[in-house]
Amino acid sequence: MAKIHPTALVEDGADLGAGVEIGPFCHVGARVKLAEGVRLLSHVTIAGVTSIGARTVVHPHAALGGEGQIRGNDFADGRLEVGEDCVLREMVSMNVGSRKGGGVTQVGARGYFMANSHVGHDCHVGDDVTFANSVALGGHSQIGNRVIFGGLSAVQQFCRVGAGAMVGGLTGINRDVIPYAMAFGDHAELAGLNLIGLKRRGLTRDAIHALRGAFRAIFYGKGGSTELRAREAKIRWPDVAEVGEIVDFILADAKQPLCLARRRGETE
Repeated sequence: MAKIHPTALVEDGADLGAGVEIGPFCHVGARVKLAEGVRLLSHVTIAGVTSIGARTVVHPHAALGGEGQIRGNDFADGRLEVGEDCVLREMVSMNVGSRKGGGVTQVGARGYFMANSHVGHDCHVGDDVTFANSVALGGHSQIGNRVIFGGLSAVQQFCRVGAGAMVGGLTGINRDVIPYAMAFGDHAELAGLNLIGLKRRGLTRDAIHALRGAFRAIFYGKGGSTELRAREAKIRWPDVAEVGEIVDFILADAKQPLCLARRRGETE
């Protein structure tokens, strides 16, 4: 049975799972689904066609399921799907999908979203991500699993950030960032691989050496295009799955150009 504070407003039609807690002055819309154990601490607004995964905790003044921030938007059936075991801190905002973007914004499981962070319409965010304070995703962004964003960083619409990447604070992403990289700067450049993240994932020493070699070959190699060097790297390191993941990311059909490495001779 749900526990609802007397000052909260839960509209008829809302679907509340077992053990849901809705704190003071929250507003839950008629088309909202809260899975078991979801906790809305206070002053939370959840609107639209929004589903929140089990045991997710939402802190005060978060606004979830609002319309995409698009001029002239007339799409009433956009959805927001948030995975289980997430933490959404104060004033986090997440918008539903738009007609042109496929209609759904998806956020994976176990994400930690610090105060004021924003997920725009039609974004697809993976599992186990960390957003520091005031991180902003433009519409249609694609964020892989285990990505870490430093505070006040921002992603331009349609950009991709690959799995395991780390984006530094105050960084502006206007090009696609490959998996497992570190990206820093007013307009981001790759500063090498996210070695700490790779070690925490338990990658072997040999796999990390292969990734370093592939990074250098792709971004600092001579002759041919980045795409050609990427294909050659996949042939050279066929047994390292993470090298293949980076190459597939580079070769995928994308709407933004690729974020390249700083030209300084060495990556780390």
